[in-house]
Amino acid sequence: MSPRSCLRSLRLLVFAVFSAAASNWLYLAKLSSVGSISEEETCEKLKGLIQRQVQMCKRNLEVMDSVRRGAQLAIEECQYQFRNRRWNCSTLDSLPVFGKVVTQGTREAAFVYAISSAGVAFAVTRACSSGELEKCGCDRTVQGVSPQGFQWSGCSDNIAYGVAFSQSFVDVRERSKGASSSRALMNLHNNEAGRKVGHTLKEKFDGATEVEPRRVGSSKALVPRNAQFKPHTDEDLVYLEPSPDFCEQDMRSGVLGTRGRTCNKTSKAIDGCELLCCGRGFHTAQVELAERCSCKFHWCCFVKCRQCQRLVELHTCR
Repeated sequence: MSPRSCLRSLRLLVFAVFSAAASNWLYLAKLSSVGSISEEETCEKLKGLIQRQVQMCKRNLEVMDSVRRGAQLAIEECQYQFRNRRWNCSTLDSLPVFGKVVTQGTREAAFVYAISSAGVAFAVTRACSSGELEKCGCDRTVQGVSPQGFQWSGCSDNIAYGVAFSQSFVDVRERSKGASSSRALMNLHNNEAGRKVGHTLKEKFDGATEVEPRRVGSSKALVPRNAQFKPHTDEDLVYLEPSPDFCEQDMRSGVLGTRGRTCNKTSKAIDGCELLCCGRGFHTAQVELAERCSCKFHWCCFVKCRQCQRLVELHTCR
């Protein structure tokens, strides 16, 4: 292997390690919701945090349960939105939570960074507004005057605090000294996009822009790889590398494949057996499904149902 090839491989390895570690804090979602992060010693033991996040944890103990909930929300939402896709946001009980998929600069990694950033901003915002946190409360700057001349003000969600905390906690590795790589720029962009457009991220995923680093003046910026594409906005997701097809298992790349996945025999979309199974075909089995039936309302006041069994066809990818 030539020295240039060795150097390129080393750079790719560094970027992969850096990118994976940047999302390791998502392991907080694996913690039991029974125990609370209420002592500084607990912060030292939390798996997946870098030292600066540990320090933030110690200074913001009351916020950490919201961060954990934000991580859980991000994973739940990712798995719901991608439940019918070849890549379905499967998680591991190790680091990184989403496996090696997040180490590559793909649109899947872009979505993970955006949804996790949005999850923390959302959870912290709601905790503020519900009075769970002493450092912040609801936003009382929202006010106005009714047509009858009455002045009003309310207790709106404190979005500013939630977004600011998400920026400080989630972005800390990318904003650290020396984090000026193309992947760091990609992660920071997608983190911010998630905080701005969390509710439309799935649409943004399908329309994500492939970018490349380019020197603009004295700094590095990400620009569309295809010059015919219009520049991306702050609310668009961006990625650096094309995605694998996710058809076959490849543990080296963190791809689980689609063998054994349930598919829809009648659908022509991505959840259909033809596309989800990548043309390999599928198995069909008769399975017995238990469900409630013949439900009746009894006065007063409960509903009584029978337990019925019915046979259904289940299709799984070969």
